[in-house]
Amino acid sequence: MSNNNLSWKNGIKDGILIALGYFAVSFTFGIMAKKAGMTPFQAVFMSAANLASAGQFGALALIGTSATYLEMALIQLVINLRYCLMSCSLSQKFEAGSGFPHRLLVAFGVTDEIFGVSVCKKGKLNPFYNYGLMSVSIPGWMLGTFCGVVSGGILPARIISALSVALYGMFIAVIVPPAKGNKLLAGIILFSMLLSLLFAQLPILSQISQGFKIIILTVLIAGIAALLFPVKEVADEG
Repeated sequence: MSNNNLSWKNGIKDGILIALGYFAVSFTFGIMAKKAGMTPFQAVFMSAANLASAGQFGALALIGTSATYLEMALIQLVINLRYCLMSCSLSQKFEAGSGFPHRLLVAFGVTDEIFGVSVCKKGKLNPFYNYGLMSVSIPGWMLGTFCGVVSGGILPARIISALSVALYGMFIAVIVPPAKGNKLLAGIILFSMLLSLLFAQLPILSQISQGFKIIILTVLIAGIAALLFPVKEVADEG
């Protein structure tokens, strides 16, 4: 019991910085959710149930275009499929006594940041460490969403418009640093931008709905990159 308590406290300590980052990003999500016509309850509930920044922003784009349920389901599957791989990788680090209920709860809270922090911990992983990370990071994501959606109905339109630019800054911050040191990744990003432009401008392709455009482009680009530039598997020396 004492070991679980210590692991939980360490998770809370390591999760504080994640929570601060989540607050900033989800604040922007809250503003966009307000512009999409969502109520504070709907926006916060969406953040609590999904915990997927890219998936949630993608959902807002589809809501704005009155996309079908099928499009929404498929785009969420494609965008969030990486979490399945993260969960499989993370499950290999758990202590032997970690049963299915623990694995199920931890899987719900798997995000890019939580996975990154957890997988870098030395030795076996106690599920209570992840519970600690989730205890602060999830409320941080929800609180930022709430503040954003409420501010979206209070702040002047000019300020809301300026804050909405933070979304583009977030995406730039995600893609630029890794691309600087990886020419292959930079090329794939440019190729993705070119294909997106073609899908938006060419007469036939531009008729495809926004949701299916995202699905097609994601699968197409990821498939081409995996086929032409496979990542070599590194043998485990441990």
